[in-house]
Amino acid sequence: MARMARLTAALAAVATVAACGGTASEPPGTPGLSGTVEVVAKWSGVEQSNFKKVLENFEKKTGVKTVYTSAGDDVASFLNQKISGGTPPSIALIPQPGTVAELAKKGNLKPLGGDALEAVTTNYSAAWKDLGTIDGKVYGFYLKAAHKSICWYRTDAFATAGVKEPKTWEEFIAAAKTLADAGITPFAVPGGSAWTLTDFFENVYIQVGGPQNYDKLSRHEIPWTDPTVVETLKTIGQLWSTPRMIDGGNAGALKIDFSQSVAEVFGEKPKAAILCEGDFVGSEITKAGKYKVGDTARYLPFPSIKGAKSSVVVGGDQAVALKDDKATMALMAYLASKESAEIFAKGGGFITPNKTVDPSAYPDDTVRGLANLVVSADVIKFDMSDLAPASFGGGTNADEWKLLQEFLGNPGMDVNALAGRLEDAAKKDFGSN
Repeated sequence: MARMARLTAALAAVATVAACGGTASEPPGTPGLSGTVEVVAKWSGVEQSNFKKVLENFEKKTGVKTVYTSAGDDVASFLNQKISGGTPPSIALIPQPGTVAELAKKGNLKPLGGDALEAVTTNYSAAWKDLGTIDGKVYGFYLKAAHKSICWYRTDAFATAGVKEPKTWEEFIAAAKTLADAGITPFAVPGGSAWTLTDFFENVYIQVGGPQNYDKLSRHEIPWTDPTVVETLKTIGQLWSTPRMIDGGNAGALKIDFSQSVAEVFGEKPKAAILCEGDFVGSEITKAGKYKVGDTARYLPFPSIKGAKSSVVVGGDQAVALKDDKATMALMAYLASKESAEIFAKGGGFITPNKTVDPSAYPDDTVRGLANLVVSADVIKFDMSDLAPASFGGGTNADEWKLLQEFLGNPGMDVNALAGRLEDAAKKDFGSN
């Protein structure tokens, strides 16, 4: 606590100096801090804008310059290129724990200490702190968490077709067919952003296979030819192969990325009624401006399959340091603080595992409700593809991504053969175990 008190006092002193007339040529700063810190993350659009507000506040407090670089969907590949070229960023926000573990094993990451470690210990639960711990050392923390077990829908489409929020998989399929009969395409499926397909697989699998098998499959302790995997693929295939279910048809869905899918449901000329993706869709809906989150755009929990308990698949972006200079570690400490998380939260489309954040920092009851779902769910599991090696589940050319895209394009394929191909890829990417 003493270190945090010193950092807080230093930042408060910076604010006082600024108020008393710091000049443009001599910007106020925290004593001993200077230089430039480059931060890399996958965020673009609204998420990038909201995060840059956090960085700008740090700059004002310290005088340290920050540079943000968007790496796109494949953060692991981007970082490996930067590292191999001898130009690693100072900090990276990485969505795949498997990538973090690989980078730590290679010695590319710097363990946290001092104010940064104290901030994590103070503001995060032991469970969340453990997620950033490798071989007894804390390398990172989750600045942002994502609730991925929801589906967003247009209330006008549901009203036109006369359907209510489905709670079970059977009701979900029935509602989709009713929408189709009313001339409304049920689903936008962003197959061009294949991580959305892994999310859908995981939400079905956690209910079909159960939480214990979910853990085993994520570590490749059971094969991808396991009957639970085959049943999950069969369940998904039945939906994807049903006529009139998917915006653009199966081939067209492979050309739609995540941002486009939001527009397909909530844009000026919507073409579909439902998009199954995480809480971050909310900020994209707000940005589009036509539909209002909580009113004309709402979400429902991913439907229960065969009476399975409520479950939540979460993702997250873990902040890690690739350099250990004072400015980098000061920013790590700041990112783990209550203040930075609340700045990010006010922009919407953001949930944080930082336990000190006041719920009032979230912009509306919809986001507060999503955060509560994470807390109240019977089962919470981390995104399976993000736990896997990047070559299997965490990049544009990852094997699971490519195979699920192939499945979306041809959902009538033999699911046993598909499971076999997934298992062959897993053996290669995980190593035979």
